[in-house]
Amino acid sequence: MSGSLVYGLHAVRAVLARRPTDVLRLSIAAARDDARSRELRELAAGRGVKVVAATPAALDAETGGAAHQGFVAEVRPSIPLDENSLLDLLAAQTQAALVLVLDGVSDPHNLGACLRTADAAGATAVVAPRDRAASLTPTVRKVAAGAAETVPFAQVTNLARALRDMKQAGLWIGGTAGDGEKSIFEADLSGPLAIVMGSEGRGLRRLTRENCDFTVSLPMQGAVASLNVSVAAGIALYEALRQRRAKVAEAQQVR
Repeated sequence: MSGSLVYGLHAVRAVLARRPTDVLRLSIAAARDDARSRELRELAAGRGVKVVAATPAALDAETGGAAHQGFVAEVRPSIPLDENSLLDLLAAQTQAALVLVLDGVSDPHNLGACLRTADAAGATAVVAPRDRAASLTPTVRKVAAGAAETVPFAQVTNLARALRDMKQAGLWIGGTAGDGEKSIFEADLSGPLAIVMGSEGRGLRRLTRENCDFTVSLPMQGAVASLNVSVAAGIALYEALRQRRAKVAEAQQVR
C-alpha cells in the first residue's frame, strides 16, 4: 500500500471534496445503497475518482476491524506543517490568529476530537510536538470527521521554541492549568492567541509552562477534578470565539 487510510463517511467525504487528486483508491461496501452512499458515489464520480465495490470482510481486514461504516479510501499522506510553514501561515492571517497547542496529547481519539473542535471554532491551526504525541493516523482522521483535512496541523521538533516563535509573530501564549492565575472567563482571549492544553494526566510540562505569558483555569463546580483534554479545548476555543465576536459587535456599535 503506497498511501494512508482514511475511513468513515465524514472523513472520506472530506478528503474527496478537498483533496480528490490524492485519492488513490476508494472502496465502498457493495451492500450499501442508501442515500449517503449514493451521495458519496456521485461526489467521487464528479471528482474523477473510481469507486471499487468491496465486501465488509475485506474492509474490516483492511482497517483492522475499525468502524469504517463501509467507506475506506487510500490517499497520499498529507504532510503536517513544519515550524517555518506554521510561521508563514500566521503571517498571512488578516484576522487575529487563534492556535490550539497540544502539549504531548498521545491519545488519537483526543487529537481527532481536538481537530474537530478546532475546525468548528474556526481555529487557525493545531500545533503538537513531533515526538511522544499522537499524529495523523487513520483513527485520528476518523474521529476528526473530516477536520483533519480542513484544519492546518503542525508538528514541531521543539515545542518551547515554537511557542517563542509564535510570540515573535505577535501571539500571546495562554496555558491552561488547574492552578491557573485566573479563570478563563476573566482572561482576555480576544487578540492573537495560542491556547496551550496539557497532555492527558500530566498537564503542562515545566518548560512549556515557562513559555506561557499567562495561565488560566476552567472553573470546576462539581466533584470531578479535571476534564478530558478535548472537552477543555472546546471550552477554551469557544470562549475565545465568544470574546472575539463580542469585540467585533462592540466596535460596530461605536461606529
